[in-house]
Amino acid sequence: MPWSNQSGGGGPWGQRGGPGGPWGSGPSGGGGNRPPDLEDIIRRGQDRLKGIIPGGGGTGQIGGRGIGLIALLALCVWAATGIYTVRPDEVGVNLVFGKFVGLSREGLSYNLPYPIGSYSKPNVTALRTIEIGARSVETARRGPARVGTSDESLMLTGDENIVDIDFTLQWQVDSAKVTDFVFNLQNPDGTVRVVAESAMREVVGRRNIQNILTTDRAAIEAEVMRLAQNILNQYGAGVTVIRVNLQKVDPPSQVIDAFRDVQAARQDQDRLRNEAETYASRVVPEARGEATRIVQGAEAYRERSIAEANGQASRFAQVYEEYRKAPDVIRERIFLETMERVLSGTDKIILDGNGSQGVVPYLPLGELGRRAAPPAAGQAGQPAGSTVQPGATR
Repeated sequence: MPWSNQSGGGGPWGQRGGPGGPWGSGPSGGGGNRPPDLEDIIRRGQDRLKGIIPGGGGTGQIGGRGIGLIALLALCVWAATGIYTVRPDEVGVNLVFGKFVGLSREGLSYNLPYPIGSYSKPNVTALRTIEIGARSVETARRGPARVGTSDESLMLTGDENIVDIDFTLQWQVDSAKVTDFVFNLQNPDGTVRVVAESAMREVVGRRNIQNILTTDRAAIEAEVMRLAQNILNQYGAGVTVIRVNLQKVDPPSQVIDAFRDVQAARQDQDRLRNEAETYASRVVPEARGEATRIVQGAEAYRERSIAEANGQASRFAQVYEEYRKAPDVIRERIFLETMERVLSGTDKIILDGNGSQGVVPYLPLGELGRRAAPPAAGQAGQPAGSTVQPGATR
């Protein structure tokens, strides 16, 4: 608060030259404008330190036992700074004068404090994601969004086209190679990013753009993952690549409409080809089945005809052999069988001329006319219903 500057020249510490200065009363013979006595300040500090230190006495005791206790206390505090905690998802790496001396698992651990010793606690379970070709940003209106970076996403294909690729690579520290991760990588995220981009450019450069845009997405992811892991192993990075995900695979924005038209035409071509193949797969088996059926029918007819001819020939040969043994009997048998076959379906009356004496021939014309079908009128110059039997009289 403001002070009064009235007669007597007082200030915030009282009147000038008075006993109320900031350092206490001035020297006994001095005026009010003399500076404070430094030796008096040191003496007062020593007196207060004597009261704090047990057994405090003279100046010699403070420089000996008191200073030793202070040094011991300071040493204990310094040594206690080497205690640290390792969480379940971490591994402690202990260093002494910059040299690796061991690992620490979860729980309380100890290492010599700085500047003699130091430690590092990398997280070996966290899944870290590297975005290449685009970055996830938070916008005020639309929320999360991805912003493309053309210097990373534009890549040259094997057929000298340009493709725009955004992808992510997920990795984590290999718990069995924590020391490699700590000592061999100065910038882990930057190293993994450069390796992933290089691997993707190499894989894309060996393929045509059409395959990249359509069928080779899964193959590209697997190959980039394998190639990036091999490169990191060669670096001794102590990093394990978990997966590679292609987020976007498109032609450059300047020609994307033309590429989409070409893609639609190719899809139509594939659809028509599939329809033609489906029709061919249906018609060709039917034609082949019909051809097989016709061939099998012809073969069956041939076999049947050959079998019948062989049977007839065998029958004729057997009859001929019997005919040679008894020609008269065979001729008569053939005649009788032939006549029986010819006359079996006709109405007939046979009269023996030699034994018909005393028999009056009778021809029942009425019954014969009713049983026989009437021939056409005027046929052979005979009236309808008339029948002539051999050996009969009218």
